[in-house]
Amino acid sequence: MAYERSESTGADDEVDTTALALKILVAGGFGVGKTTLVGAVSEIRPLRTEEQLSRAGESVDDTGGVAQKTTTTVAMDFGRITIRSGLSLYLFGTPGQDRFWFLWDELSQGALGAVVLADTRRLEDCFPAVDYFEHRKIPFVVAVNCFTGARTYGAADVSRALDLDRGTPVVLCDARDRDSGKEVLIRLVEYAGRMHTARLLDTVC
Repeated sequence: MAYERSESTGADDEVDTTALALKILVAGGFGVGKTTLVGAVSEIRPLRTEEQLSRAGESVDDTGGVAQKTTTTVAMDFGRITIRSGLSLYLFGTPGQDRFWFLWDELSQGALGAVVLADTRRLEDCFPAVDYFEHRKIPFVVAVNCFTGARTYGAADVSRALDLDRGTPVVLCDARDRDSGKEVLIRLVEYAGRMHTARLLDTVC
């Protein structure tokens, strides 16, 4: 999804600027930090659809490793960040539990690419997101959210563990830190741009 908005600075000013807005998904397992990342980087007040975890959900929400988590996203998170003049990203955080996966197809329509957040303590939780984007050929980067106390692994180790396609970027980040999150998004935009350009050239040749 890309939006273009033309703006004029005045009646006597013939120079127009065109703003481009791109749609980005933020995905990953339950409790990996998607809501935190969107909230940290968003320049507007983020939209959140969080509800309290209940006793009824104990049988379907695995809180192992994130026992301190008390809420969960039930629809999506939404935020916006301006990467540079004329380029904004609209961020859509997906719900992590499999019972909400039916929303992913709607959210992924028109997306330039995705960030798959990973927690090395529960690395298997991001397998569904990796499979989803690989199957639909949506460019993505894996962002390892470095939780306090978690064992540190290098990008190459994570790439091998997830059996990622060659060239898929893996970056280390702190989802709470705006600059760290922004660097992840810039890396994604650059990678997705290269992927889309290569595919366009393949169709021409």
